Amino acid sequence: MVFFVLLILIYGFTIFGNLLIITVVSYSESLQTPMYFFLVALSISDLMLTTTIVPNTLYIILNKQQVMYFINCLIQYYFFGVSECSECLHLTVMSYDRYLAICSPLRYLAICSPLRYATLMEPGFCRKLVSLSWLLSLSVMLMEVISICMLKFCGFNIIDHFFCDLFPLLELSCSDTSMVQTEIILLSIPVLVLPFAFIIITYIFIINSILNIPTITGRQKAFSTCSSHLTVVSLFYGTLFSSYVLPTRGKSVNVSKILPLLYTVMTPLINPMIYSLRNEEMKTALRKFATYILAPFRVG
Repeated sequence: MVFFVLLILIYGFTIFGNLLIITVVSYSESLQTPMYFFLVALSISDLMLTTTIVPNTLYIILNKQQVMYFINCLIQYYFFGVSECSECLHLTVMSYDRYLAICSPLRYLAICSPLRYATLMEPGFCRKLVSLSWLLSLSVMLMEVISICMLKFCGFNIIDHFFCDLFPLLELSCSDTSMVQTEIILLSIPVLVLPFAFIIITYIFIINSILNIPTITGRQKAFSTCSSHLTVVSLFYGTLFSSYVLPTRGKSVNVSKILPLLYTVMTPLINPMIYSLRNEEMKTALRKFATYILAPFRVG
């Protein structure tokens, strides 16, 4: 019951934090920029991720166990995967946005400069990037789920996990899963491997540009515009790679469950905190929004 109460509190704060980010960005005229538009898309992915996992987990804790139809398990895995893939792609788009805003073509063979930033990252192009991220996520996960449906499942289909994750699902199959695993690895390249490599490359250019700024104040101002995003990327990919990329041999069952809990529950909770507490523009917009909301309740 202690874990149940803790999890429901985390879920409530996660929903509140991400909805607050979406509302404040929509309300504030000063936040109508590509960076905050992509932040709204990231918050929507976080909402989908935590809502796909946590309510069912709460039900399992409250009722000790749960029987789930196979189709429901696949649906949960599908939307979990879509939210994860879209988060990877949104973080990639955000790194590209920071690259365009900071890097200069005078030192690198870049395609833009800060002066042309507003022209290149116009609203229509931003919407296309977000739409493409969602479309690619939906398509990749659909192919994965179709491949899993082709497997045979028999025996006691008990998932020793708190949600229908990939490896627990494959362990239940009586079929040879090597082809499915190979296909999933190939499908992960456009939504996980290439985006991560792109983020690393863009931040090499960004950090190089920041170090070449002559004044300390200029370097601090430039770095502050991408520090929140860099923190979120490190947190998200760190827990994701710890769960899926690092060898599972030697990991205890509890560790294998706790690591996915970090990026399915804790990351959507922490992301709004990072962007609100470490971003002066967001803090200013939050204060104005709070003043606007509380204005009708003032006395006199």
